[in-house]
Amino acid sequence: MARNLAIFGGSFNPPGIHHREVAAQLAAHFDELRVVPCGPRPDKLITNDVEPVYRAAMCDMNFAGLAKVHVDLFDLEANTFTRTHDLQDRFHGGGTVWHVAGADLMAGGAQGQSVVQREWERGEELWAHSHWAIVKRPGYELAPGDLPPNSRVFESEHSGASTSIRQRVFQHEPYEHLVLPRIARFIERHGLYRGHAPNRRTRFVVESPRVMTYADERNPRAIEIAAALGTHDTTDPDVIVVVGGDGTMLRAIRQHWRRRVPFYGINTGHVGFLLNDHGPEPLANGPPFGAKPTELLAQHLPLLWVETIDRTGEHRAALAFNDAWVERATGQTAWIRVGVNGQERIAQLVADGALVATAAGSASYARAMGATPVPLGTPALLLVGSNVLSPDGWRPVVLPWDSELELTTLDPEKRPLRGYVDGVSHGEVSSMRVRTSRIAAVELAFDPQHDPAEKLARIQFPR
Repeated sequence: MARNLAIFGGSFNPPGIHHREVAAQLAAHFDELRVVPCGPRPDKLITNDVEPVYRAAMCDMNFAGLAKVHVDLFDLEANTFTRTHDLQDRFHGGGTVWHVAGADLMAGGAQGQSVVQREWERGEELWAHSHWAIVKRPGYELAPGDLPPNSRVFESEHSGASTSIRQRVFQHEPYEHLVLPRIARFIERHGLYRGHAPNRRTRFVVESPRVMTYADERNPRAIEIAAALGTHDTTDPDVIVVVGGDGTMLRAIRQHWRRRVPFYGINTGHVGFLLNDHGPEPLANGPPFGAKPTELLAQHLPLLWVETIDRTGEHRAALAFNDAWVERATGQTAWIRVGVNGQERIAQLVADGALVATAAGSASYARAMGATPVPLGTPALLLVGSNVLSPDGWRPVVLPWDSELELTTLDPEKRPLRGYVDGVSHGEVSSMRVRTSRIAAVELAFDPQHDPAEKLARIQFPR
């Protein structure tokens, strides 16, 4: 039997309860439903008003837990708008592709005057040959003659519009009944749709938390603390408690960042730059999340998007929270061309390697290689060389966090490079491109009395 795949595209800015209910209804009739939040649209500039990383997070939250529903974030990450005919080409290998569209886009179809036919790129072709899942909202009338040849109509019991949600948020009117509670909390925490820049550092309260624990299995103290925290919610947590060191936090983020909940760290390691400090008895006054509401500070931190290309031309993409780097793969010193935003900045860097770090990663390997750490949340990327021979006297540099860097070997045969993403090897690479991700970010949660800046100061001014 042929497999049927539905594509539910939209700006989802923000996604509402009505979007989730439509997705759940359609998923019951198809083998799979792909939700595709679009990148910047030339015909809908409002999609650019909120950074894509926030829309990506809200989409993950809104559709989480729905059977047969998957969220694809490729448009947001690539900062592109994939049109419907390109989505058809992208997904056709997965079965018969059905495009989800509102009934209002079909009005006038009998006369060739629907929005799809008149305004969409290759609209006439799509109308005649594609399959359509038409969602008809309550009270909307659609003439049967207006339907495309290959279509099914689904009567929705729910109505709603992202425009109305945005307006209500901006005007400080009630909107919580239009979105999931977790999305309402996210909007409030980050100050979205208020007409000002989002809050990247804010206070919030966790009430009756659903805690998931992630502990360093090689650390007896971490295992002891995790056991003392009690029951865990691994299906729908609203906070992830990480017990261990910075490496444990990195592993937890790599595995669970798409849960889109804050990470709260309890340090049982050494520096613990990304975690909360505790004395020898961190649970002396009870676990950090008990029956009472807990106030925390949250720092919204982006990840790095890293693409490596090996010597055969194969591309591989990954995400990093701390850093990504290339280093010499043989005894020969590496010769590396350094590009920033498409412009060559160093024609030949002669060194053992080069590293790109986020602000969060600046206190790790970047510092060991000679960079000055910067506070969490600083909108910057650090570029650092390892044992630099040339250019003579070249020092680490700080770049805007929307920069894109490229590190390329000048001699892949004699001086190959090996690539690493948050310490995970990508094998031999001919080049590495690094930029701030447009879809991936995490919230690190800290106790109100915890001051990451003070910990940074202690690192830089040891006693």
